[in-house]
Amino acid sequence: MGAGLVKSLVRPGGNITGLVGVIDPEILGKNLQFLEVMLSKGAPVSILLEATSPTSPRYLKAIDEAARKLGVRLVPTVVRGVEELEHALVLMKQARARGFVVSGDPLFYANRRRVNDLAVRDGLAASWLYREGVDTGGLMSYGASLPDLARRAATYVDRILKGSKPGDLAMEQPTTFELVINLKTAKALGLTIPESVLLSIQAGPSSTRMPSPTAPKTRLSRLRSRWTPATHSGAGGGCTTLTSLP
Repeated sequence: MGAGLVKSLVRPGGNITGLVGVIDPEILGKNLQFLEVMLSKGAPVSILLEATSPTSPRYLKAIDEAARKLGVRLVPTVVRGVEELEHALVLMKQARARGFVVSGDPLFYANRRRVNDLAVRDGLAASWLYREGVDTGGLMSYGASLPDLARRAATYVDRILKGSKPGDLAMEQPTTFELVINLKTAKALGLTIPESVLLSIQAGPSSTRMPSPTAPKTRLSRLRSRWTPATHSGAGGGCTTLTSLP
């Protein structure tokens, strides 16, 4: 809706429908919040943006809103291509940032291993919006599951092929989000996962298992993301699960 592509999330109109994305102050704020408590108190945090992406201004606006609410000093860092990644992290270090949130731009997803290798080399904690960034060496992620996004998108294709009009299909948003922490990367960065991070995972149903602070290497099974028709532009309530990668 913010981009003017649909009339509403319940009845988008035209030939557009689908899934609500992750450019939301609540989701970015959670990434920022979890990252901030794992770093030195008062340390600046950066956000990595792609200069030519049409979504970068929206990411910046959303995370700036979250940073102001949390009292976190935000240092935006912009690149124009993969060749500028190394220099971008140098700029973060010069600004005394201890970590950064990676925006959801495809450039960073395609080069996530490169981003994470540079981050660990430079002693920076990288927080992603999807767990694939953690599977390739990032410190943490908080967001919905990309595989679940793909599965839900397939249901739209099926309904449209059966005759439904895209504009009549309500857009959906996830109600379950996943916090994933890479313990190997945390160790490489000299970070200890605070008990407050573990105890904050309390929004899930009774089937959600929580790790003991004395056993941080426990691998937790993921809850499958649940979806609901979107009624507003927020991320919704829902459940949170935690997975620690040994």
